[in-house]
Amino acid sequence: MLFSLSMQIFVRALFVVTLVAGGAGVCCQADDVATASAEKVQSTKANYFGDLKQKLTQTWPNNRLVRFVFHGHSVPAGYFRTPIVRRFDSYPVLFHQGLCERYPTAVIDVCNTAIGGENSVSGAKRFADDVLTLKPDVVFIDYCLNDRRVGVDTAQDCWRTMVEQAVAKGVMVVLLTPTPDSKEDISDPDSPLAKHAESIRQLAREFELPLVDSYSQFQRLVGEGEDVTDYLSQSNHPNRDGHQVVADQILSLFE
Repeated sequence: MLFSLSMQIFVRALFVVTLVAGGAGVCCQADDVATASAEKVQSTKANYFGDLKQKLTQTWPNNRLVRFVFHGHSVPAGYFRTPIVRRFDSYPVLFHQGLCERYPTAVIDVCNTAIGGENSVSGAKRFADDVLTLKPDVVFIDYCLNDRRVGVDTAQDCWRTMVEQAVAKGVMVVLLTPTPDSKEDISDPDSPLAKHAESIRQLAREFELPLVDSYSQFQRLVGEGEDVTDYLSQSNHPNRDGHQVVADQILSLFE
């Protein structure tokens, strides 16, 4: 007991000395925490699908159907310039094609429960009936664009509800930050989409889930001099190139 108390006093004293000594020690601590957090995210991405990737490599007669479900709004549903739907150019189908090429002996099914115009409030209400009844191995959730109508807090609660339901059933989950909207400045950290994107990152950290950070990827492209409209079919819907950006990120989880 005395040893434990002495150690507590020593740790507190050391912390005070570090603060007094200047910002360098504190910054170093913060950098270490950030590095550890980043490494944990990479570890989650690398290990989360380990067993599933093993199943995808199995051959007949030992293989089985592996099912992926995409749940969300108009983007995963395949809407381009509304009301035109180009399902075969949407990221769920591009992912399906790419995964089949990587795992040619796997039986892979991709289901799409996305509805144009929907937000996570209604998406959460039908999650059990429309998504979990399909008995998926993995569910992808993408609602941020339309969640701007309900606000960050409400949306995060709804996403959390869906994640908890899936985890309770042993279903793996991947969260997606939004694709761009040309009516917002993608470089503005205070824009509505940026705030929703950060909310989803928080959920991914909270549940230790893989994250497809589409928003950061498009920010990077714009930062490199790309025009965001080159990836859009209308202000809030990606074109095929935009969908390919998302599909490539998802496929990287299964390399």
